[in-house]
Amino acid sequence: MKTGTSAPDSALPAPGAHRPRFLVLGLLAITDGHDTVVLQPSRPASLLAALLLHPGAVVGSELLQRVVWGNRPPAGGRSALHTCVLRLRRLFAKYGIADHAIEAVPGGYRLYADAGTLDLLHFRELLARSYTADDPESALRLARAALALWGEPLLTNVHSDEIHRDLVPRLAEERLLAVERVFDGELRLGRHRELIPEAREAVRAHPGHEGLSALLVEALYRSGRRAEALAEYRRIHAHLTEELGVEPGPVLRDLQLAVLRGELLDGQHGAIATGAPAAALASGGRPLPLPVGSGGSGEPPPGLGRGSLSAPGALVLSSLVDAGLLQEDPSGRYRVHDLLRLFVQAAGASLPGAPAVPHDPTDLPPPAAGRPSP
Repeated sequence: MKTGTSAPDSALPAPGAHRPRFLVLGLLAITDGHDTVVLQPSRPASLLAALLLHPGAVVGSELLQRVVWGNRPPAGGRSALHTCVLRLRRLFAKYGIADHAIEAVPGGYRLYADAGTLDLLHFRELLARSYTADDPESALRLARAALALWGEPLLTNVHSDEIHRDLVPRLAEERLLAVERVFDGELRLGRHRELIPEAREAVRAHPGHEGLSALLVEALYRSGRRAEALAEYRRIHAHLTEELGVEPGPVLRDLQLAVLRGELLDGQHGAIATGAPAAALASGGRPLPLPVGSGGSGEPPPGLGRGSLSAPGALVLSSLVDAGLLQEDPSGRYRVHDLLRLFVQAAGASLPGAPAVPHDPTDLPPPAAGRPSP
């Protein structure tokens, strides 16, 4: 079948433009940059797909026979494979592809290709360049160009259970890497609001993919949509626990905690910035305080100072110090362990080796001389 519409192409000039190229990131096809020929389902097409999905590598005859005939290869399977190769070479000659592109080697066959003759290798090259780009804009442009090479559906004109069971899923995973790379690039450039619709669509298509879910949570949170970010975390948590019996990974868990605490996120996807909570959310909401002792590097040992609390909180700390229940160190901070001990004991429990603390505030000893009562 011949069509005048080219298969999805890169936003960048393709290496070797107007040379015949093989396409596997959609329907199996051959294109010269102007016209695209979509191959009809056939045994030679299945053989070609298997070779193209292992570019430059020797593919064993046994595997190729399973690809073409399943678990029931014909008698004289190697001769039948050779017949398929001859048919492919005739097809190549028709479209100006060198007949030596497929090479017979001991144990199987090999197909030579490069980024100019195979869209899969072009995709991998663009994605690799996106990771080494000098600036975020270039990185995103390259990742978008790589993703643009993909079409739908994926190799549905190749009728081979072997390919669709073992090779197509691996191919789909490579596409998801590009999707994550694009989304991460959009976040790095501060385009979180624009990313949300695209991220939602990707999550709907892959409801159990933690990486995509984390990127959506981050985009929502950076846009000031904290409730929706937490709702997405609850959705992926329920999906993973109910469908797979596993908990979300550390990236998602850390991201959830950051959203709950109102923490700033740093420039790395899924990474949490330490030091201080967000000054304000885009929605106008007030961020939650950081947990005790979560300060960044260069801060004193874990503790809490009076200056970090509102006036009522500072007054409570002063009363506890005056009562001899809490010790203030020279930096004006209090040990987290001591505060936790007081809270635990106030709840009717105790920490090992800790002295009892009166539960009724009226039972506190009087303040030290020279200090007013609260």
